[in-house]
Amino acid sequence: MGTSEAVLQVLSGANPLLFNSATCSGNLDSTFPSRFLYKYTKKRVSRYKRLFNCSSTLQSDLGLNRLKGLGYGLSGCREVNRLQLLSCKCQQAESVSGLTAEDGNGTWFVDSAKKLNLNSVANTPNILEFQDVQQFEQEKKSFTSNGAAGTTIDSVSKATVDCLEDEAWNLLRDSMVYYCGSPIGTIAANDPTSSNVLNYDQVFIRDFIPSGIAFLLKGEYDIVRNFILHTLQLQSWEKTMDCHSPGQGLMPASFKVRTVPLDGDDSATEEVLDPDFGEAAIGRVAPVDSGLWWIILLRAYGKCSGDLSVQERIDVQTGIKMILKLCLADGFDMFPTLLVTDGSCMIDRRMGIHGHPLEIQALFYSALLCAREMLAPEDGSADLIRALNNRLVALSFHIREYYWIDLRKLNEIYRYKTEEYSYDAVNKFNIYPDQIPPWLVEWMPNKGGYLIGNLQPAHMDFRFFSLGNIWSIVNGLATRDQSHAILDLMEAKWADLVADMPLKICYPALEGQEWQIITGSDPKNTPWSYHNAGSWPTLLWQVSHGSIVGLYVFHFS
Repeated sequence: MGTSEAVLQVLSGANPLLFNSATCSGNLDSTFPSRFLYKYTKKRVSRYKRLFNCSSTLQSDLGLNRLKGLGYGLSGCREVNRLQLLSCKCQQAESVSGLTAEDGNGTWFVDSAKKLNLNSVANTPNILEFQDVQQFEQEKKSFTSNGAAGTTIDSVSKATVDCLEDEAWNLLRDSMVYYCGSPIGTIAANDPTSSNVLNYDQVFIRDFIPSGIAFLLKGEYDIVRNFILHTLQLQSWEKTMDCHSPGQGLMPASFKVRTVPLDGDDSATEEVLDPDFGEAAIGRVAPVDSGLWWIILLRAYGKCSGDLSVQERIDVQTGIKMILKLCLADGFDMFPTLLVTDGSCMIDRRMGIHGHPLEIQALFYSALLCAREMLAPEDGSADLIRALNNRLVALSFHIREYYWIDLRKLNEIYRYKTEEYSYDAVNKFNIYPDQIPPWLVEWMPNKGGYLIGNLQPAHMDFRFFSLGNIWSIVNGLATRDQSHAILDLMEAKWADLVADMPLKICYPALEGQEWQIITGSDPKNTPWSYHNAGSWPTLLWQVSHGSIVGLYVFHFS
């Protein structure tokens, strides 16, 4: 299996109902309904008009080629580290440099985009305005009449895109962190103009995921393998009763490579890994999503490299089981969703997402799917696999049924009866219609819908959270109809969710008194700032993937 196809399959949760790579790859026809992707590409291309003075034909080529780079975004912004040191003794992981893939240097973004005939789509009047179509046709005739000019433009376009891609890879390689001479990850941010680095010089598990996917697509497997095995060494394996110690199975939010003097010899030094489980973090919150991302990347590594020996190792199998036991543990909760605290995920500042945020549920669902594929069939795993399968069924039903909102569901909530007591109650969570925010009634399009941000007793968070909705398309948590509707809503509300900047983390922002109460008047979390409905470049690789998966859904529905 090629690298690009493998990544697409594993990130899709290996769900044949939503996406079947073997079936889809050979059956794309030239009239593939790609309105969302084309409109997305057209809007992205418009941003480069200030940089490149070229025709709309060239801009279309640029737009397609730029899809190649959307998976390579860097991200950052997390907390400080702790002083619990792990000595490595310089035992490096075995090399897998001999492993190759059929198309290790390609990306599924480009593979899929090349199969689309956007010229036929562009000639359809219901996609472009009539005058845009006329202009496109005139420019197309002028370029096709002069073969040399067309060749020159193609060369300029390719050179420009190659230059941008080379620059992106150079920046990514400059951010690489080495441990005992081997690459182990990438730092959260690399800004040479900033003197206040805080914890941005650390390797964050969640932040390394887009970098790891980029390296897998490039066929550079060693750094991903080293990252997986060394973060596993940092996992908390001891069962403690101390509230200031990480729980058993917890993965760190980040780690830093430090050079320290050897005991008894100040002239000699050694490198150690210094993990942070949240003790030094802003707000002192433990990361819920780190272990989920680790499982997803482990599955992606095995599918892309073909090296299944890593996931079959005893210590790796133990690490997977400990994460699952931590997530599937009995507690004081009646819901199949994962209960988390505020600030324990990508939005790692107080934003009122405590309880059952959609982002964590979507990652939880993906991790369960990946773990089911990797767990070795043995007697000790039987009960865990049974609990895993039961949770998958309950979780998917719960999210699809109770988190979904569209005009029909909105009208249903308006008519809810409250204080119902019975197993047959319609308003199971005792939601009061008065809590529907005024902005939602005007914002909800006639066609489309989305999964709300959170659901708790007597409370629904109606904000649109990008990661949770996109990831629900990618992993098959959302149904086919819901995947259609989410993309329809993003297309209809493009100006609010994307505009001229990368995708917003959520919409709308918390403002006024609501901001004061929920965020605690956080001056670094002001309305439309980074966490509070700000723009996140790292979400672009996920919206690209979700869009392509959505196009397959459109094609085979």
